[in-house]
Amino acid sequence: MTPGLGIRPPADTVHVSATLDKATSENFPVAPVFLPRAWREGLMAVYGYARLVDDIGDGDLAPGGHDAVLLGLDPAAVDDRLAMLDAFEADLHRVFNRSGGTDGSPRHPLLQALQPVVRAHGLTPEPFLGLIEANRQDQRVTRYETYADLVGYCELSANPVGRLVLSLTGTSTPERIRRSDAVCTALQIAEHIQDVAEDLGRDRIYLPAEDMRRFHVTGTELAAPSAGASVRALVAFETERARELLNEGTPLVGSVHGRLRLLLAGFVGGGRAALRAVTAAGFDVLPGPPKPTKGGLLREVAAVLRTAPRKG
Repeated sequence: MTPGLGIRPPADTVHVSATLDKATSENFPVAPVFLPRAWREGLMAVYGYARLVDDIGDGDLAPGGHDAVLLGLDPAAVDDRLAMLDAFEADLHRVFNRSGGTDGSPRHPLLQALQPVVRAHGLTPEPFLGLIEANRQDQRVTRYETYADLVGYCELSANPVGRLVLSLTGTSTPERIRRSDAVCTALQIAEHIQDVAEDLGRDRIYLPAEDMRRFHVTGTELAAPSAGASVRALVAFETERARELLNEGTPLVGSVHGRLRLLLAGFVGGGRAALRAVTAAGFDVLPGPPKPTKGGLLREVAAVLRTAPRKG
């Protein structure tokens, strides 16, 4: 049993831990130890959900079809991403089913862990459904014509997570949601910037086509071992856009207090550190994703705490 998450049965402990362990590779701290236990459990349950949805959509599930079996499908269905997403959505609805009975309990252990969190905090299905829909979109859409199109995708793929954080901590307001959306969209764009080569390997390009034309960048240039001047200029442009979004969202940090302020500073600082790493690499993201150092992350978090305007 994974401590604090209520995950059963024991046979799935290693399987679940492998998903949750991916939290250590994120640009920002997911559930740092300074948070209250209830917050940490809630954040890790939400992270486990979001990570698994992404793994389904990216075809990154563990081999053997165990996730498909957990969701009531044939093991071979693990390679049918849309079928897996449909089954996962059906299991999500069991999380919100208060009627009990055989069909009232979720099948997947990560959703079993999510159910008490949903009930304790009165969470609604919409943010969770948005994450599933984003991954459905990934199966149908591999290019984005405009920046507005990309932002629309981020509204499904990233913004729900920030809204869930506010709900878990009981701090949602319209203004905080607006700032949170800016931060989450920025974090998603920063990840797309870092992962240009990896995404291209999946036949996906998250750099807006209108911007690629503006900077005279083709798909062939994105497939090169290292970036030429035009690709670097494009990446620099998108990096500045993401930085401006982070700046727009930074007042969110100053609107809360205590340990939540530290957590949100970690999110913003993690995004800034990621963008600084891209800048330090000369905007050449093609050899692999530039990653911030731990020291660089801590410096950015400290800067956010010093400069975020305080409210209330």
